[in-house]
Amino acid sequence: MGSARPSTGSGRPGRPARPSRPVDSGRQQPRRRAWGALKLLLLVVAVVAGGTAVYPAWRDAHQPPPELTVRYKAGAATATTARPWLEIVNTSDRPVRLGDVALRYYYTADGPSPYAFNCVQASMGCSDVVGRSVAADAPAAGADHYLEITFTKAAGTLAPGAKSGAIGLQLYRPGGGKLDQRNDRSYSPAHDTFQASEQVTGYLNGKHVWGDEPSGGAAAAPSRSASAPASAPASGRGSRAPAARPAPPSGIVFDDFHYSGPQDPALHAHGWLVRTSEGGPGIRNTWSADGVSFPADKDSLGGQVLQLRATTDGTRQGTTQAEVHTTGMKMVTGTFAARIHFTDRPTSGGNGDHINESFYMISPHHRARYSELDNEYQPNGGWGAPGPRLDTTTWRSAADGDRVTRATTSGLDGWHTMITTAANGVVTYSIDGKVLFRTSGAYYPTEAMSVNFNTWFVDLPFTGKRTWDMQVAWFYHKAGQAQSLSQVQKAVSGLAGSGTSWVNTLGAS
Repeated sequence: MGSARPSTGSGRPGRPARPSRPVDSGRQQPRRRAWGALKLLLLVVAVVAGGTAVYPAWRDAHQPPPELTVRYKAGAATATTARPWLEIVNTSDRPVRLGDVALRYYYTADGPSPYAFNCVQASMGCSDVVGRSVAADAPAAGADHYLEITFTKAAGTLAPGAKSGAIGLQLYRPGGGKLDQRNDRSYSPAHDTFQASEQVTGYLNGKHVWGDEPSGGAAAAPSRSASAPASAPASGRGSRAPAARPAPPSGIVFDDFHYSGPQDPALHAHGWLVRTSEGGPGIRNTWSADGVSFPADKDSLGGQVLQLRATTDGTRQGTTQAEVHTTGMKMVTGTFAARIHFTDRPTSGGNGDHINESFYMISPHHRARYSELDNEYQPNGGWGAPGPRLDTTTWRSAADGDRVTRATTSGLDGWHTMITTAANGVVTYSIDGKVLFRTSGAYYPTEAMSVNFNTWFVDLPFTGKRTWDMQVAWFYHKAGQAQSLSQVQKAVSGLAGSGTSWVNTLGAS
């Protein structure tokens, strides 16, 4: 046998084989695996970091639109009355019932004085707008209170994309004084036209759907619960909000006189006129808005009253009389009721004036037919008759002096509920549920009448400065029906308890 031929390792002749690399089982393989794992980890971190950076933009681009958008228009920063006007836009793809909506406008009270609310205008009607000023139990910067707005079930429905139109609101202190809104969370001077505002929050069926709550987070939203009175304090962020109340009954007028003063635009919008015109009764051509005010009264329903002040120094030039009456309302028959504070003594100055403190219904004198139903209290008498006395009178003709009347000779100093009803051919005058007088036949209203409250002097028997005040806590009318004292009290308590300060549904009667 000859010698062996060296192997090439590849089968190719003449090429020596490559020696094999020794294997280091203790170091080489783990290092390769560790490097691979590190590259994989770096790749995962890069992907996660990139995804985290991109996600907010993706999320914002794919967020569904809010169910509601709240738009806001501001008034002046400092004024006696704040005017936060709001508008609701249905930005969902389905109809939204306004009765399921609640709005919150946040502000700082700047002191212990209470705040009051009224509605100036609304496309659904101010009768269907309910407001309450609420003290927050967890105050935040610029938001120790909020104005909460809800709606009745009769307020209607917003179609997708539809707007509510302007909801003109007012906030003020019943005691008066300027408000500085510059530290109010929801106030923005830049909003001189309607613009979306996330500083006003919106809720739908109790769910927070719009705006930034003062906590910066999702505080518990309003729940569907019973309402608190408009003037009552309630718990703050996350408190229970009033559920949509039923539509007010048809054929009623109610007012508890939540107004900032005789020039308040809501006063005229709600159908009242402060008299400044010439004429009588009393000292002619002395009617002035200076005697009309709406002071706070914590013991009165709603927390405010209408005050009618008559002043004199014993001369016509130094005399002013006060009157507020309805305008544009067609009231003929039904129940006319008011809670009135009569006074037997002047607020200041000497006693002895023949003062007349009145609540009456009257038609225009120029009409062919005439109607007038009077309640006139004279603590010191008048026209030669002694006082105190309450004259209840039904007129058939003012021109001819055709009337029937009865005097109740007793003092009425203090609060009383006066009710005059005209139904089924009979007029009935009563005080605190006690019937005083009835008329019928020709002495029954046939013409639409205004409702009047006034304080005036029959004459000027002596000189010296003196002031007389009459106050009215509320007025209520039910068209076409005679209601008893208990029925009136139940109706008024129900309206006030649901947060209603004013309502007029005569058009629905």
